[in-house]
Amino acid sequence: MQKTQTPIKKFVIVGGGTAGWLAGATLGNIFKHCDVEVELIESEDVNIIGVGEATIPPLIDTLESLGIDLKDFISETQASFKWGIKFEDWYKKGHSYFHPFGELGQRIDGHEFYQCWLTLKANGDNTPLMAYSPEAVLSQHNRFFVPHQAMNTPLAGARFALHLDAVLAGRYLRNFAQKIGVKRTVGHIELVDKTVDGCISSVTLTSGQTIAGDFFIDCSGFNSLLIGKALNTNYLDWSEYLPCNRAVAVQTTLTEDIAPYTVSKAQGAGWSWHIPLQHRMGHGYVYSDKYISDEQATATLMNNVSGKVLTPPRIIPFKTGLREQVWNKNCLALGLAQGFLEPLESTAIHLVSKSLALFVRMFPTKQHNAVLQAEFNRQIHQDYAEIRDFLVLHYCTSQRSDSPFWRDWQHRAIPQTLEQRLTFFAQQGGLLQEVEALFQATSWYAVLDGMGVRPKGYNPTLDALDIDALRKSLMMGRTALEQCVLKQPSHAQFLHKYCPAKNL
Repeated sequence: MQKTQTPIKKFVIVGGGTAGWLAGATLGNIFKHCDVEVELIESEDVNIIGVGEATIPPLIDTLESLGIDLKDFISETQASFKWGIKFEDWYKKGHSYFHPFGELGQRIDGHEFYQCWLTLKANGDNTPLMAYSPEAVLSQHNRFFVPHQAMNTPLAGARFALHLDAVLAGRYLRNFAQKIGVKRTVGHIELVDKTVDGCISSVTLTSGQTIAGDFFIDCSGFNSLLIGKALNTNYLDWSEYLPCNRAVAVQTTLTEDIAPYTVSKAQGAGWSWHIPLQHRMGHGYVYSDKYISDEQATATLMNNVSGKVLTPPRIIPFKTGLREQVWNKNCLALGLAQGFLEPLESTAIHLVSKSLALFVRMFPTKQHNAVLQAEFNRQIHQDYAEIRDFLVLHYCTSQRSDSPFWRDWQHRAIPQTLEQRLTFFAQQGGLLQEVEALFQATSWYAVLDGMGVRPKGYNPTLDALDIDALRKSLMMGRTALEQCVLKQPSHAQFLHKYCPAKNL
């Protein structure tokens, strides 16, 4: 085995924000004791989109892997906690359900908990599925807990994420990255230079400064200066499956207790989000301009918020999909430059960190490696397709027919991969699962149950169980969970005691 040849000595990241500085922090942390240089170029003329302020649990793992103090991060980004998402009016108006992060119940005699629940339901037990979810019960009572004190309790498997201020998060990661040696250059890119074989060799700023590198990371947002404009990488449009193509966002003051969950409310031409931070609320309406105008969408959003408006409503156009190659030649695209899936399940930051983790696993040299690049692109496309299918699930199972948008969903074609999942689930409540899939069984069960999708039956091996004993077991677990939750502090109390926001 030969020693790796011609290693990369300089990375150039184009674009700041959460994606750019997460890339800078990740690479800077890996090479902080090496002679590899990481330089990030950001323009002060470009506004950070900063819409997706809700995250999912893998972000916690990412922050801890970087050595970032979670308590400090929460305080500096004025973050709050998130147990999951409450979906309102999706199945039909007036109906709501909860999508939690952690596990549902525990296996019983080797049987999956969901199958046990189905068996009891078939025998007349109408206890809601979410009565067995720690996150759902904690959210219902607006509680949080000290994680290390929850060991050996019904809360031990609960998983949480954060609601955060995207601008403050980007600033925090920037400071962290600079402290470990990442160089920051402020400027606007005017020209991208390429080698004879089409790789990027350098970028030139409007100031005339030229910055060369061995490998470039495109975090330039929807502008996609490198992967799109310089390398002409094709964009795969998925709007046939997810037709929403615009969002309007606004921020307001808090008017009620800080809920430990995101609210997603179905609207006439899409859906709105409502995200509580410690210092304000973030709101938005994701919609399709085929069914509603920007002015109508803005009016709908403003009618669904309370509190003093802190920012003027901002319209953000987008196109669902991703680059045909998110790693092309010596350029990797991250964030909005890589692709876009509407923030219904808060996956944007996760896709950045997942891409970075996979890139590190397949780390290149200066030489082009078609095998590594092809496998990287295949896996990222698979991740996007999995999330796409999960998002479509929320729409295609709706029973709403009160607007053209929702009536069209009753006839819209869905991806074949999702069709296969639903067909398989319909038999006995089973799931087709990939090993590294983001959305595991709990997520699929939560949305399917919340949207009224029931299988024809359950696994017949559960008929061998004693139904009375099974019923007693689940009742005891449910009671223990409820009692444990009621002993926990409120979400606001926990934030105030352990990680109050700074600079309020």
